[in-house]
Amino acid sequence: MKKYPLATWLLYRIEDVWYVYVQELKRIFSDKGVMLIFFVAVLAYPILYPFIYYHEAIVDLPIAVVDMNASHYSREYIRMIDATREVAVSYKCTNMNEAESLYHERKIHGIIYIPSDFEKNILTAGAQATVSVYCDMSSFLYYKNVLQASNFVMLDQHVKIQTQRYELLGNDKAMAQTLAQPLRYETVMLYNPAGGYPSYLLPSVLILILYQTMFFGICMLAGIAREKNGELYYIEGRKFERSTFRLVFGRAFAYFSIYFGLSVYALLLVPRLFDLPHIGNPLDIMRFTVPFLLATAFFSMTVSVFIRERETAMVTLLFSSIVLLFLSGASWPSSNLPQFWADFARLFPSTYAINGYIHINSCGASLWETRHEYYVLWLQTGIYFLTAVGFYAFSGWYYEKTANLEEHINSKIDKIAENQIVKSKRAE
Repeated sequence: MKKYPLATWLLYRIEDVWYVYVQELKRIFSDKGVMLIFFVAVLAYPILYPFIYYHEAIVDLPIAVVDMNASHYSREYIRMIDATREVAVSYKCTNMNEAESLYHERKIHGIIYIPSDFEKNILTAGAQATVSVYCDMSSFLYYKNVLQASNFVMLDQHVKIQTQRYELLGNDKAMAQTLAQPLRYETVMLYNPAGGYPSYLLPSVLILILYQTMFFGICMLAGIAREKNGELYYIEGRKFERSTFRLVFGRAFAYFSIYFGLSVYALLLVPRLFDLPHIGNPLDIMRFTVPFLLATAFFSMTVSVFIRERETAMVTLLFSSIVLLFLSGASWPSSNLPQFWADFARLFPSTYAINGYIHINSCGASLWETRHEYYVLWLQTGIYFLTAVGFYAFSGWYYEKTANLEEHINSKIDKIAENQIVKSKRAE
């Protein structure tokens, strides 16, 4: 083996990494399918989803009221319900059958039933007045609006009725209010003051878009390379100069350089365009993005070794998008997940990236306050780099072995055919 000075040896390696980087970019920009995933999907989806959920919250949700009491108290209750932001009393029905018909016709999404003894129970000491609330559970947001509006009004009415009772007992108004509500409270919705669905959901979706598109694109490129007889394991143009480290480094650098720019667009620009939460430090967000993109690239390259055809990943793993969203803890607390699924979620860079991005971007945390997710992503980067190198090396060795075996078999078949031709000529 020819030996080179250290500087020359290092220069050759850097040159190979650069060569792989350039070749990988050429492969990306020459494939329309990969371009569609890497660029069109990443540029379009972050715009499409905010447009779908353009209105932060559902307001004036139509409901019906069945007032069987028709008293001062029931009318005041209805007026207060109608004054809330969440619902609007669109129909006043005379019985439940009429209200149910409106519900089945999808004209309303909730029913409030006030019984005939409503006022009597309010004015009777020791009695309990009740109001029945029927919520449309076909959508969580419908249920939330109807229940939230009715609860707010019931709490407010409770304080007013208690205050009136204490005043009748001889207390002045200030004392009566204190006795009725000794502990005042205010509801403060941290990091999502409007209670909007987009502000809650879209930060997670933006991270997932970056993760999934990179994953599918890399798997497609691996399938294409496998179809070209082993180009997945070799430096293209230098087929007999296989170096797994240089190959993994060069390709990961190509994916990272593309997605770092796309991350600026998706994670910094889109939240500002649609006025989503964006109170975090942009520099901290981009520093946090670095290990996320590297971990995703190496994880995808590890999995891509098992991809035989370019369509395989899209067909078999497309369902994983919604699964990863649920496992991240953004829509359901991780503490309430079964232990198996909580551990399974830790395998994916998207889990820590979603939580870290929400902490920094939506909650205003610093990178130091998000250091757990940040360090774990760097740990995943190292682990998945080693797995990518290992799987690439083993698969390359296995490909060489099977390729040589095929050549050996073909050569044997050719020799047998030649011998048969020679024998037939001698027989003639």
